[in-house]
Amino acid sequence: MDAMEIRRNAIVELVNKYGTVSFSQIKEQFSNVSEMTLRTDLKALDEAKEIVRIHGGAKSVQLVIGTDDYLTRRAVRNIQAKQEIARKALKLIQPDTAIFMDSGSTTTELAKIFPDQSNLIYTTGLSCATELANLTKPVIMLPGGQLNRYSISVYGISAIRELEQVNFHQTFLGVTGYSMKAGFTCGNNEEAMLKRTAIEQAEQVVVLMDASKTDIKSTYTICGLADVDIIISDGNLPKEFLLACETHHITVY
Repeated sequence: MDAMEIRRNAIVELVNKYGTVSFSQIKEQFSNVSEMTLRTDLKALDEAKEIVRIHGGAKSVQLVIGTDDYLTRRAVRNIQAKQEIARKALKLIQPDTAIFMDSGSTTTELAKIFPDQSNLIYTTGLSCATELANLTKPVIMLPGGQLNRYSISVYGISAIRELEQVNFHQTFLGVTGYSMKAGFTCGNNEEAMLKRTAIEQAEQVVVLMDASKTDIKSTYTICGLADVDIIISDGNLPKEFLLACETHHITVY
């Protein structure tokens, strides 16, 4: 292990020890290292997801565990696949229906191309609401709750209680991953509860997921294949997954 690896490991240990540290604290701890080198270290550690860079310092990944990756990072990954999924999903939407639109980068792509027509749309995604705000005919509802600063979404018991009062024609659901053992998963327990509520309140459950989400197991299970009616993908889902969908009579687009 060279000096750079030793130093970066020490930075991670420092950040994990205190949870959140300022850049001045890091400089004080590594006083023999230049400021430029330390900033390079923080950038590399953030990209490796060993720490989370914040304004003026760094935060332990442990403090944000239970959240999914930053929406801004997810939004630029597999963008063409997400746009294709959004276009397919759009064909399923009928006017004069009530829709739940989950938070996430793929649902945000759907919100960008949503038609200006009469719908009642509940969404927990602030990025979705921002895109939908450009339309004049749909009624857009944001349930109250706690802000998830990483996924830019609303979650919590208040939001769940509000969704329990609404009967949706369709729920468009985003997921962090799917594994045969754990089912569809995400990284936050309260968000998983909220997604389950949106599933229970819907006549039709549509999961939006590209192939990169398969064989990925996050912390909290949302639901299994038996709870889903339709899966919309980029057309690259593995054969094993497609066979499982066929067994559960799930339509895959």
